[in-house]
Amino acid sequence: MNITRTDIDALNAVITIQVSKKDYSKDVEAILINYRKTANIAGFRKGEVPMSIIKKQYGKAIIQEQANKLIQEKLTRFIATEKMDLLGQPILRKEEDFNWDAETISFEYEVGLAPKFEVYLEIANELTQYKIIADEKMLNDQIVRIQKQFGNAIPKDVVAENDDIRGTFTNEEKGINAPAQITLDIFKDKAAAKKFIGKKVGDVVTIGTKGLFDDDHKLMDYLQVGHDDVHNLDINVDFTIEEITASEPADLNQELFDKLFGAGKVSSVEEVKAKIKEDAEKQFAQQADQQFLNDVSAFLIEANPIELPATFLKKWIQTVGEKPLTEEQAEAEYARSENGLRYQLIEGKIMADYNLQISFDDLKSFTTDVIKKQMAQFGQMDPSAQDVEGIVARVLSNQEEVKRLSEQVMSVKMLELFKTKIKAKTKEVTYEDFVKEMYGE
Repeated sequence: MNITRTDIDALNAVITIQVSKKDYSKDVEAILINYRKTANIAGFRKGEVPMSIIKKQYGKAIIQEQANKLIQEKLTRFIATEKMDLLGQPILRKEEDFNWDAETISFEYEVGLAPKFEVYLEIANELTQYKIIADEKMLNDQIVRIQKQFGNAIPKDVVAENDDIRGTFTNEEKGINAPAQITLDIFKDKAAAKKFIGKKVGDVVTIGTKGLFDDDHKLMDYLQVGHDDVHNLDINVDFTIEEITASEPADLNQELFDKLFGAGKVSSVEEVKAKIKEDAEKQFAQQADQQFLNDVSAFLIEANPIELPATFLKKWIQTVGEKPLTEEQAEAEYARSENGLRYQLIEGKIMADYNLQISFDDLKSFTTDVIKKQMAQFGQMDPSAQDVEGIVARVLSNQEEVKRLSEQVMSVKMLELFKTKIKAKTKEVTYEDFVKEMYGE
């Protein structure tokens, strides 16, 4: 057997494997002998079928199987020995043209090579790292919401501006029948909100969905329509009013403070605000970190226009799935995944340059924190170490979960590295201003 590599250019190569009959003939002969021992062919006793008949019936298939097995072993070993960094998997050329009766058969595999490049994190120094604060307006609004949540609901006959309204959204054509509890401030469309004023229980209010909310995705929550339907949805929906209530705000007293935070832990409105601010800014910090990670990732993709073996990858995409794709389908799939692949290469380069690795202790510690937070959400504030360890062990026995959690751990390590190496500008903003800068709302 002879294996050679021919570089077409920096991103494409061909691996040629020449296989002669002697490379696999012994294995083929041994398999044919075993077949002869067990073959049931009419007119012959078991074990006495002439070898010529066995070869005629099974020989070609066995030759192909053994040759392919041998080729795959040698190909894998050659790629490892040559330290070839491939994108996708090797593609065999002209499989239908092989003459399996020839003394020597030549197999050619096209391969796509990962590009060589450098990543300089310092070029991202002009990016912005946000520090999101809970301002006084947000804290006051939250106090009002708490008072409303823990207050008393007073039944009403007619809708006024700040009332709670229970009812059902319907649209027969779209199959919408969605019970909902609303207040008029959820609507971006103020004209739609005004239609409710003065209405009574049993009345039907018809409103349009286009521009109804500040974010079209809220149609998923209120109308229970699918994600693919919400963008540019332009229909009328009926809202049948079933109940109208006004909230009598709860008093800001010790009884309410104890309900919120536990007996005696908070004793004033200012302390309530301090707790709200602390909790909110922890969540905001996570959002700001994720935004910084997204911004750095997008910047590095744009700043590193890495050339890929595009023609090879499109060909490979056509063959890699359960069903072969057309050229047009492969072209579309490549366009969707191109930047993702570029970032995988950039991320891999950064991991290699800075020796970022995930140990089992890293993974176990991260998983433990995740489990504790999830248990806290369900009221288990102080679970035993034994219970937590048991859940962690079950989670880490699932390979899909290990892969997902490992990606999250690496994202944390990448974020820490970016914060250290990139001297980004720090900008303090309220959450409202942050949303406006990110989404233009």
